[in-house]
Amino acid sequence: MCNPKLTQTECVNVSQTVTIVPRLEYSNNLLNSIVDILKTKKTELKKLNRNFLELDDDHTYVKALDFEKTIIFSLEILSQIQKKMNSISGINSIPELLPLTIPMMRTVSAQLFRLLPACSQNLSELSVHLGSIILDSAILTEARFDFNQSNAESSSILNKVKLMVDSKISKQYPNLAFSKACNT
Repeated sequence: MCNPKLTQTECVNVSQTVTIVPRLEYSNNLLNSIVDILKTKKTELKKLNRNFLELDDDHTYVKALDFEKTIIFSLEILSQIQKKMNSISGINSIPELLPLTIPMMRTVSAQLFRLLPACSQNLSELSVHLGSIILDSAILTEARFDFNQSNAESSSILNKVKLMVDSKISKQYPNLAFSKACNT
């Protein structure tokens, strides 16, 4: 129970703060498990795509490379989210660091929906958990959000990562006609 000298509001705040930590821990573990699955899939796809390239079947490698690009993109975005989560130093930093991760997570979830439905579903669950953690921490710290700025920041990160992934794939498979692959 709370110290009788604390006000009821302070007791509720302490209680809510204590419940954020295990939820944040669970969210972090869920994110790590999703990343592990995607890393395994990336390794499998890299080997598979090398085999497709040896067959020289235009339509097969287009789909295979698209899948690999999606996995690499997802991993890069989730890595950005992991960095944000790992840099949380206290309840005050949650509303500052995490709001832009929700749109990024939902974008990755949508891209994985048909390719890896279980990962997509786990990312949806994770975005709900993090959203509730962000709201609870904002209530406790009386933080304010600028959703326009969060959306702009997440869009900027998503665009940068997309360009980086396109460049990586082009370097990894330099002899492929990507204009043909992208237009199919």
